[in-house]
Amino acid sequence: MTRKKTLSKISKDTKSAARRLYGNGKKAKNNFLISQEQFSITPLQILREDGTTATKFTLLSPDQIKEVYRFMILSRAFDDAALKLQRQGRLGTYASVRGQEASQVGSAFALQKEDWLVPTFRENASCITRGMPMKCLFQYWGGDERGHAYTESMTTLPISIPISTQLLHGVGIAMAIQFKGEKNAVLAHMGDGGTSEGDFHEALNFAGVFKAPIVFLCQNNQWAISVPRKKQTASMTIAQKAIAYGFSGIQVDGNDLFAVYNALSLALAKARAGEGPTLIECVTYRISDHTTADDAKRYRNPEEVDAWTKKDPIDRIKNYMLKQKMWDTKKEELLQQQVAALVSAHVKAYEDEPAADPKEMFTYTFATMTPQLQEQYQSLVDVTGRKKDPNIIEKVEGGFP
Repeated sequence: MTRKKTLSKISKDTKSAARRLYGNGKKAKNNFLISQEQFSITPLQILREDGTTATKFTLLSPDQIKEVYRFMILSRAFDDAALKLQRQGRLGTYASVRGQEASQVGSAFALQKEDWLVPTFRENASCITRGMPMKCLFQYWGGDERGHAYTESMTTLPISIPISTQLLHGVGIAMAIQFKGEKNAVLAHMGDGGTSEGDFHEALNFAGVFKAPIVFLCQNNQWAISVPRKKQTASMTIAQKAIAYGFSGIQVDGNDLFAVYNALSLALAKARAGEGPTLIECVTYRISDHTTADDAKRYRNPEEVDAWTKKDPIDRIKNYMLKQKMWDTKKEELLQQQVAALVSAHVKAYEDEPAADPKEMFTYTFATMTPQLQEQYQSLVDVTGRKKDPNIIEKVEGGFP
């Protein structure tokens, strides 16, 4: 058969297959297509923006609601203090959590003590809710890795800066839990930008295949630095991505504390029961810049920010408590005073901590230092010896200015 006839036959076969698949301009008898329209997801919302509820919520008692609210207020106070410290040169580059407190506190509060939390770089509120001292978080953002040496919460992994790499760690922990026959679960965080990483695919694929006891929580805060959600993925929702990996996905109002807690409680219970993973998409918004090294005014519309500011998760739960006669102005003033004093005490504890010996940066990298590290280490020793200050590391190649 000549090349021309071969191509002609291939073309006819292709057209024939297309007619069978799509039909001849008419509805196909056998439709083998999967379309986005087949995946209908209705976002879960329980607590409306005005503080009223769409349905009765009983998973949290009034005392628990107040406790969660305190964590949200504490997290915001920590956040405000960290931003001020950074602007004053007393803290390093910092990633604000403002506007995402319901997603973080609500999810962390649903964890049991034995469950694992796998955070990204923005989960300050989650770590605080899990009991990590604010002093340790200040230390970490101040460039002192000893902040991660907190031993009382060994089921909370260190903050992860690389995007989505922690998801694989989370799946590994979940598979270990499964292998050991334990009944714990893992909560692994990511942002909408993290879903574009290969690690996201690999983690969800392994979790689905092995039915790992893990919940993936995507805080869709609409922006991955300057990349908007609409340019991050063509999927109508992030939650529907779970279907490709063989497990369930759910989209919730990420500024609704009750919806977040409800979704997490069910998903974690499912994981502990050996019924596999869940992907939860919390639709929320990053009110502040990506980090203090970013200027979001260069790429975001101020009207968009204002619209989301009115959906503030803290105001929403506060309005609910006021309507339920659970809260009043005096309780609010007292809480704000207590939180301010607590944050100030942790700032002082952080700044009173003796500085780490900079030589330690060479100690925990390799079992045996490489020739390059040995050279850098000797340079540091020479400089600190001349200046007689063990904490001076400026002008040392490979160190920080």
